[in-house]
Amino acid sequence: MADFDLDAAFIPALHKPAALLPIAKYRENLLYVVEKFPVTIVIGQTGSGKTTQLPQYLDSAGWCSDGKLIAITQPRRVAATTVAVRVAEELGCEIGKEVGYSIRFEDVTSPSTRIKFLTDGLLIREALVDPLLTRYSVIMVDEAHERSISTDILLGLLKKIQKKRPELRIIISSATLQAEKFLDFFSSRSDEQAKNGGGNEAQNLSTIVSIEGRAYPVDLLYLDSPAEDYVEKAIDTVLQIHTQEGEGDILVFLTGREEIEYALQTVSERAGELDSRHGPLQVMPLYAGLSTEQQMYVFDKAPQGTRKVVFSTNIAEASVTIEGIVYVIDTGFVKLRAYNPETGIESLTATPVSKAAASQRAGRAGRTKPGKCFRLYTEQAYQFLPEANVPEIQRSNLAPVILQLKALGIDNVVRFDFLTPPPAELISKALELLFSLGALDEYAKLTRPLGSRMAELAVEPMMAKTLLSAQSFDCLSEILTIAAMTSLGGSIWFHHEGERKRMESSRRQFAVEEGDHLTLLNVYQAFVTKGKKEAKFCHEHNLNYKSLSRAVSIRAQLKRYMERFGVDVAESLVSQGTGADNTKRAEQIRRCLTTGYFAHAARMQPDGTFRNVGGGTILHAHPSSLMFNRKADWVIFHEAMETGDKTMIRDVTKIEKNWLLEYAGDFYRVTKDAREQS
Repeated sequence: MADFDLDAAFIPALHKPAALLPIAKYRENLLYVVEKFPVTIVIGQTGSGKTTQLPQYLDSAGWCSDGKLIAITQPRRVAATTVAVRVAEELGCEIGKEVGYSIRFEDVTSPSTRIKFLTDGLLIREALVDPLLTRYSVIMVDEAHERSISTDILLGLLKKIQKKRPELRIIISSATLQAEKFLDFFSSRSDEQAKNGGGNEAQNLSTIVSIEGRAYPVDLLYLDSPAEDYVEKAIDTVLQIHTQEGEGDILVFLTGREEIEYALQTVSERAGELDSRHGPLQVMPLYAGLSTEQQMYVFDKAPQGTRKVVFSTNIAEASVTIEGIVYVIDTGFVKLRAYNPETGIESLTATPVSKAAASQRAGRAGRTKPGKCFRLYTEQAYQFLPEANVPEIQRSNLAPVILQLKALGIDNVVRFDFLTPPPAELISKALELLFSLGALDEYAKLTRPLGSRMAELAVEPMMAKTLLSAQSFDCLSEILTIAAMTSLGGSIWFHHEGERKRMESSRRQFAVEEGDHLTLLNVYQAFVTKGKKEAKFCHEHNLNYKSLSRAVSIRAQLKRYMERFGVDVAESLVSQGTGADNTKRAEQIRRCLTTGYFAHAARMQPDGTFRNVGGGTILHAHPSSLMFNRKADWVIFHEAMETGDKTMIRDVTKIEKNWLLEYAGDFYRVTKDAREQS
């Protein structure tokens, strides 16, 4: 028996034979329920096989026989890509053929695709072209309990579509906590139905099927007293497990990229000082800013005798199962998006996890054999955690959502059937911003062509407005590049241990006095011209080759959007003109950025910090910004994020105050006090 256990530990969780997965014995029952009920809610832990097996059952049962597709949506792109690859392997087909995936800026599907994994947001975008999603016979919304903003909107749309397409089958996969809420949502009549007196038959629309997970026992270990620094405590715990515990890989939950990179470097350094008999550690990151290829590395098995340590954000809480994890370190925090409608600033703030998330994290340790979860907080602190996090739709900037709903023909967004309605002030702030950007008219109707084109572009509304204004400033080629570079979601710079000075000197070579956006433009243009899009150039200049290659691909897609709108993209390079020409062009680019990012304007204070225009928020230039420790009177910024007690702004560019009045007269006005001050 001991031998069997040992072997079982080496069967990767994702690679268990399909017949051994808990879902296998529910196959016939699930197919019957899907046939009988328009909406099926499936409760099953990650690892039960629902995400990989259910689409295959449906395919073999004939749900794709008339050329229709099965869609499985995921809240995160890493899940959409990894699960698609796994299912393609199981079916013995090449990824992109019978099984494919579609995420923002990356479509790996073909006319022969029958099973398609995609993010919730991508399926909503498809509804812009095909409002009833007629290509699909079954739509499975996976990990719906995470309540991402796109998941909530998609569920509202599917409820609406289902009334027009009763033959459509909807499957919602959820943790136990939220299942009843989904059942009630799909069983209840909408305001529209109630008004028309219909919907009595709705009670028979949906049902719940529960699949037992196969989880091994997990020992929960708490701290006696709170940790002063959870990142340092996590690092210490990794080394403690490595030197004192048996075989098995480690998964550590941190809140973001910066913490992960610090932990990677520190663990690598300290592991080198350990006694050689403990074996090497293979440390790896997992967060949303990594390319698909980089994210896939964590699923590779570690070399014999090496222990794998994955430092991840909450991306690894659900949907993806990393093989060999026996030890989980839960720091007890997660970065949640929080939008302040008063300041108009959306920030990522580290907040305590919910009990539901803590349970998901602990469950990662019991997939292939009994495991341990080291919770870096006290048992008493656990008792005070919320049951679940506030849904994203109640704490986010709703401008992108409202723009999409309007484009889908849902004019009265307040009456839209939300699973959880967002606060009124978030809706009014979003409408105000969209009106100022020119996407909505004074009757809150979508403007044409500007508003409908903004909705179609795969970037957020401020950047969409900037792109669509660029032709009139004669800088569309440059703004396409800036849009691609700011869509990467992570730094384009990297440095190995001890190379920080070298990286800073590389950055200075590309730096432009006016700020970060023009510096990003410089980097891209150098990469595609002098660097010939080669890795060697990136290595010499401390640049991330994969990120820049992805920027080339994103730019090409954004260019295709513009061409579809009938906009001619004349390629140009800033370096081709004279110095005066370049200064004028740089000004046009900065003016153009102001047309989109006027709501993200700030003024520098005598102490070097910035204040937003309302004056209520103190902002600090992020250390990665060129505006860190530099002088500028007025600036616009791409995003703000809270770290600790500071609100940092990234991708900052100098502007002139009068541009704000010129391009955002509806948003700003000069008061008497301000005139006297200036």
